[in-house]
Amino acid sequence: MSDVSQRKKASSAFHVIAGLGSGAASAFLLQPADLLKTRVQQSQASTLTRAFREILNGPNPVRSLWRGVTPSVLRTGFGSALYFGMLNQMRQYATRMPAIPVIAGEVQPSKSNTSSLPKLGNVANLTTGALARVAAGFIVNPITVLKVRYESTHYAYKSMAGAAKDIAAKEGLRGFFAGFGATAVRDAPYAGLYVLVYEQAKARLASVAIPGEPEKPSTMSSSAPVNFASGVIAAVTATTITNPFDAIKTRLQIAPSKYGNMVKAAKMMLQQEGTKSMFSGLSMRIGRKALSSAFTWTVYEELVRRAERVLV
Repeated sequence: MSDVSQRKKASSAFHVIAGLGSGAASAFLLQPADLLKTRVQQSQASTLTRAFREILNGPNPVRSLWRGVTPSVLRTGFGSALYFGMLNQMRQYATRMPAIPVIAGEVQPSKSNTSSLPKLGNVANLTTGALARVAAGFIVNPITVLKVRYESTHYAYKSMAGAAKDIAAKEGLRGFFAGFGATAVRDAPYAGLYVLVYEQAKARLASVAIPGEPEKPSTMSSSAPVNFASGVIAAVTATTITNPFDAIKTRLQIAPSKYGNMVKAAKMMLQQEGTKSMFSGLSMRIGRKALSSAFTWTVYEELVRRAERVLV
């Protein structure tokens, strides 16, 4: 095997490792926000203040805020590893598809090296982001179902193993994929929009934050703030647009027998609770997603950049 292929293999593997580390760290730090989002979305009567007060007034409030952290770290860590690994492979493949410009897009010149990832056109960024997220989401959906139900007050699960046994006994294998349709409908546009807006924001912010000297590689001190700010902008934009699907997904995963499917759930929520039900938990989701996505992508890109410098 040539040195080039060995370097490529090592770099691809590190995309997975970097995604795992950054995703797991982000999930652990932001678990309280994710827990509160689930509590707010689970019913019309729940509000952020009420959910937070119930946790603080209960036993072991600090521990309760990190309830479900294990499945959250597993889901986000392995989900990020799968997502970034597949996204990297898809983007690398897209750069070798000049015969299909509508998919591959044109390689965009960068004024400053704020990213070690392949530079693609808007359509390619949108497409690869969506496909990678849906594929990763399908694989980790069983963990997501366990996490949501363990966090919810609708169930009295005392352990993850007990939750898994109950779901398997009552709903079978299908129960572990409850809400995947809504998840896919949410995650595909979210991830596609995120990558699209993220790359566009980086290009524009980098031209202001790191002007001139396009040949000079950026350092962590110069590229990290640009990547973090771009991540926040992308997360706020994509989160707001896709929140209705997240609200529906949470209902389906908590009470699949009641809500049935996406269409039925949407109708019930709109008829019984109004449009506001589609945006329940939005503030918590924006806060969590903005920090989580920005942190995860910034750490991921810096880890990959450092690894590739060593391998050069």
